[in-house]
Amino acid sequence: MNFLTRYLPFVAAMALVVVASNILVQFPMQGQVGGLALADVLTWGAFTYPFSFLVTDLANRRYGPAVARKVVFVGFMTAVTCSILIPPFLFRHGLIEFETAADRLVRIAAASGAAFLAAQLLDVTVFNRLRRQSWWRAPIIGTLVGSVFDTIVFFGIAFSAAFAFAGPNDSFALETAPLVGVLPVETMRWVSWALGDLSVKLIIAVVALIPYRLLAARWSQPAVAVGA
Repeated sequence: MNFLTRYLPFVAAMALVVVASNILVQFPMQGQVGGLALADVLTWGAFTYPFSFLVTDLANRRYGPAVARKVVFVGFMTAVTCSILIPPFLFRHGLIEFETAADRLVRIAAASGAAFLAAQLLDVTVFNRLRRQSWWRAPIIGTLVGSVFDTIVFFGIAFSAAFAFAGPNDSFALETAPLVGVLPVETMRWVSWALGDLSVKLIIAVVALIPYRLLAARWSQPAVAVGA
């Protein structure tokens, strides 16, 4: 079985998820739930990005951790490139209203790349440790751990004042507002964004068990021996 038939579907799926997420993250989710304005805590990218963990887990299940890590590195390079190129492209074509300064783009790209790489590799490690247990345990625990780590790293680097050395701060993100827009606790806006993003990731992690189970059931045995 050659490279194209074995690995390309996972590489292509990872690239597609990352590109789509980098586009959709530019568009807040419109709507209202009670007193909560969804645009204050969610973008559409929050609904596509978590599927990157599904791609990683399926690659790991099918071909082992070595191949899964290669798929992750493709996603990492795509994430960094898209974080720099997509926002200016959308602004030039009038699809988003605000232009992001070049130095902010570099900081966002660093946050995106660091979070993606660290979280996905952590997912690979956790998945591989649990792969011999119940079918659902490895993907759900790996994805949950990776999602939490991804959220902390990305929002911390991208918006926390502690990482100002990585690029200029976003003053709006650092303003205080009610937690997730409705709770009687004041906190920086980026904390609410992180909580909203993580909430969706955790929901998608559970939903993604359905396609994982359906696809993994077709592979009674891994296609290659499990590597370290």
